[in-house]
Amino acid sequence: MKPEPRRDNSELTREELVRYSRHLLLPSVGEEGQRALKRSRVLLVGAGGLGSPVALYLAAAGVGNIGLVDFDRVDLSNLQRQILHGSAAIGSSKIGSARDRLRDINPNVHIESHETRLTSANALEIARDYDLIVDGTDNFATRYLLNDTSVLLGIPNVYGAVYRFEGQASVFGAADGPCYRCLFREPPPPELIPSCAEGGVLGVVPGLVGTIQATEAIKMLLGIGETLVGRLLTIDVMTMAFRTVEPQNDPECPACGTREIKELIDYDAFCAATADREAETAQVTEIQPTQLAARIAHGERLEIIDVREPYEWEIGHIPGARLVPLDLIQQEIPRLDKTRETILYCKVGARSRYAAQQLAEAGVADVRNLTGGIIRWIDEVDPSMARY
Repeated sequence: MKPEPRRDNSELTREELVRYSRHLLLPSVGEEGQRALKRSRVLLVGAGGLGSPVALYLAAAGVGNIGLVDFDRVDLSNLQRQILHGSAAIGSSKIGSARDRLRDINPNVHIESHETRLTSANALEIARDYDLIVDGTDNFATRYLLNDTSVLLGIPNVYGAVYRFEGQASVFGAADGPCYRCLFREPPPPELIPSCAEGGVLGVVPGLVGTIQATEAIKMLLGIGETLVGRLLTIDVMTMAFRTVEPQNDPECPACGTREIKELIDYDAFCAATADREAETAQVTEIQPTQLAARIAHGERLEIIDVREPYEWEIGHIPGARLVPLDLIQQEIPRLDKTRETILYCKVGARSRYAAQQLAEAGVADVRNLTGGIIRWIDEVDPSMARY
């Protein structure tokens, strides 16, 4: 959906004067600042754990135009942290659920829905008319896509990321600061930093980081305070330690340094390249869910190992598999039947790829990793199994 033209009428109604009265009392905001918020356009990519508090606070603050990008549907496992959605929304689109909730929070805010996956083909067109991008995603491919979109369009990108009990926040792509690629030229191997779906996250952590992102977005729109441009904030909620580091602009950065990136690339392939290099080094090959299903149906003699946790196994598992949690895989290697092909799987494929590399390095000759894990198995082979 193409964003609507910017609305110039930023006069505050009597209702808005009352609604935003606590803002109007602030000398650094006042009526002029509130009108600036009403004129503003913010693109929020992701209506999940990070996007929930961002969307709620931007709408409550009176940011006049909020673009939402998400293509997912609300799942029961989302509700532990994605406070934008409720139980009644399970099964419905996140965009629809978010739109209804934000309209209830503030009917004066215009919500622009982009119910699609953000890709290299549509990112520039979707983002070009916004003042600010807020990154509420949870995967490296979209982070690099958003970073390059931000740099190419000259639109700052408010970044956030969470993992288990930790979080990060910054503002990338501003005129006087570094971009995401200045810190992370290439994505790490997925087994080193798995997603929240693989590694878990304490539900309040994305709430904390998302609230910081919303704060930074409002400060940027108002032009007040010291933002996180040129600073990376790290949070450890186990010790409640907040620390900042000051990354420098990298003159060799292909995005904001040498400017050699002049168009968007295939970011899934870019991020997969690291995983492919790791897999090739360890002599691990992939197997597709449909291929595995066909081989099971033909009665082939396979060693299928589920490296997830016991509670995940109880939710559902592939027929004929046996459970060996990842932290026990090294102990299992001497007991493996070396004459059988060994296939490993987890939820989405990162943990099992790491386990498969360990087996290959230990001399297990024929090791395969199930591409996409049990989630892709559910999508392509057995949709009756429970997703989580």
